[in-house]
Amino acid sequence: MKKVTVVDIARMKAEGKKIPVLTAYDFATARILDEAGVPILLVGDSAGMVEAGYETTLPVTVDEIIYHTRAVVRGREAAFVVADMPFGSYQASLDDARRNAVRLIKEGGAEAIKLEGGRRMAEVVRAIAAMDVPVMGHVGLTPQSVHRMGGYKVQGRNRGDADEIFEDALAIEEAGAFAIVLEGVPAQLAQEITEKLLIPTIGIGAGPDCDGQVLVINDMLGLTGNKVPRFVKRYADLHNTIFLAASEFVKDVEEGKFPSKEHSY
Repeated sequence: MKKVTVVDIARMKAEGKKIPVLTAYDFATARILDEAGVPILLVGDSAGMVEAGYETTLPVTVDEIIYHTRAVVRGREAAFVVADMPFGSYQASLDDARRNAVRLIKEGGAEAIKLEGGRRMAEVVRAIAAMDVPVMGHVGLTPQSVHRMGGYKVQGRNRGDADEIFEDALAIEEAGAFAIVLEGVPAQLAQEITEKLLIPTIGIGAGPDCDGQVLVINDMLGLTGNKVPRFVKRYADLHNTIFLAASEFVKDVEEGKFPSKEHSY
C-alpha cells in the first residue's frame, strides 16, 4: 500500500475524491482500518469519553494522546495519522502549543496535529505550522468548548453565528492549516465553507458536501450504547456481538465445558 501523505490529502480535494476518516486508539483497530483502506486515522481526544469513560474530553492529557498515538502508528502502514491536541495543551501560550505539538510528533509518531478553535486560535495554528508540523483545524461545535456552548449543540443555525463560523474557517486556512474539521453545523453552511476553502473540509454532523467525513470508531461499530447522535451511521453492532460471546464464555466456564481437551496441552 502506498503511504498517504499531506500532499495526497490536498490532491484528493483537487480531484474531487471524498476523504474517509475514522478515529483509532489502539494497535489492533489501527491495523484493521489501515487494511480496509482508511486514508486518515485520527487519534482523537474522544478517547477520553469512549475509551476512558470521562464525561467530556477535557480531562485528557498529552501523555494519554501520546500513548494512543504510538499504538496507532505501530498498527498502520499506509494511513496518515493525526493526533488531537487535548484541552490545555495549546491555549495557555504559544510556547506550550509548540512544545506539545513537537511531543505528539516526536514521541507519539503522529504526522499532523489537530486543534480546536477559529480566529482566536489562528496565531497558534500559524506558530505550529511554521515548524513544518501539519495542522488540521476544527471549527463549529468544538467539544473542548462544551461549557461555553452549554452542551453539545449544533452551531451556526442563525445567519450571524454562521458568518462567525465561516470567518473562523477562513482564518484557520489563512494561518496555514492543511485541512479543517467542520463539526455540528448546518449542511448549507458546511457546503458554503467547503466551496470557498482551498483546503479539504472533513465533516462530522455537517452534511454530505464536505470533502471528507469522520466518525468516532466506537460509535460506528455500535460500542457506545443505544443513544447516538443523529449524524452517526452504525455499520456494525459489536456491543451485541461481544455481549453474546462473553455470555457464552461465562456459561462454558461455569458448566466446565471450557477448556476442553482440544484446548488443553
